[in-house]
Amino acid sequence: MKSHSFRIAVVLLISCLSLSGCAKREKVTGLKQLEGKEFAIPTGTVADQLVLSKLPTAKFKYFNTVLDAALAVKDGKADAAAYDEPILQNIAAKKGGMVVLKEMITVDNYGFAVRKDNPELKQAIDSVVKELKDNGTTDQMMKRWFPKTGSPAPMPKIASTGKNGVLRLGTASVTEPFSFVDGSGEVVGYDIELAKHIANKAGKRLEVVNMDFGGMIPALMSGKVDMIAACITITEERKKQVLFSDPYYVGGIAALVKE
Repeated sequence: MKSHSFRIAVVLLISCLSLSGCAKREKVTGLKQLEGKEFAIPTGTVADQLVLSKLPTAKFKYFNTVLDAALAVKDGKADAAAYDEPILQNIAAKKGGMVVLKEMITVDNYGFAVRKDNPELKQAIDSVVKELKDNGTTDQMMKRWFPKTGSPAPMPKIASTGKNGVLRLGTASVTEPFSFVDGSGEVVGYDIELAKHIANKAGKRLEVVNMDFGGMIPALMSGKVDMIAACITITEERKKQVLFSDPYYVGGIAALVKE
């Protein structure tokens, strides 16, 4: 009888440990703990290749959007998600229960891009970025667009007379908090506010042209827009086509895990 009871107890213990609610989950604090684990990756990105450069035995599941990938982690369907660090931070702040590891998979610089025949605009962008950093506006923008919890704050009104014409910004509103559509249907975000400051300094009215991410460089090259921005990584390959501003944000690919 005792032997039979013991066997039942062992079976129950094994069953309990197989359930997520009974097993103690190891807290992930570094990338090494994700070796051989399953990553959720948005389709159409190179995040999986970048993960493999750090974690050669990683496995992957693919999702339509970065939000779907992140929620798969929260729901226990994947061990981690990999994507641009600031976008993952935004999702973690809004949805809760997740955290972005401090150790980065890659470290990248983000910048505005203009045509190579327009170095004057690049210089104007660099000047405004430096001025905003020096006078403390950048710090205010960071607090507004990258809160530790909750959603970004509303974008402030930045008046411009437009006396010198229009400055056209090409963007992809799928990169919250850099560029996204708010509840009123307006394209807002860190990049949009920064672009408004650039236009205002030039005495121009900013015109935001929303498009697919992959269409931004072609639109810039064809003259449909004057500059582009949407969490764009500065790469040597892209430098062959466009002229980048000085970096305005240091980001990169990061890993999102359960808190």
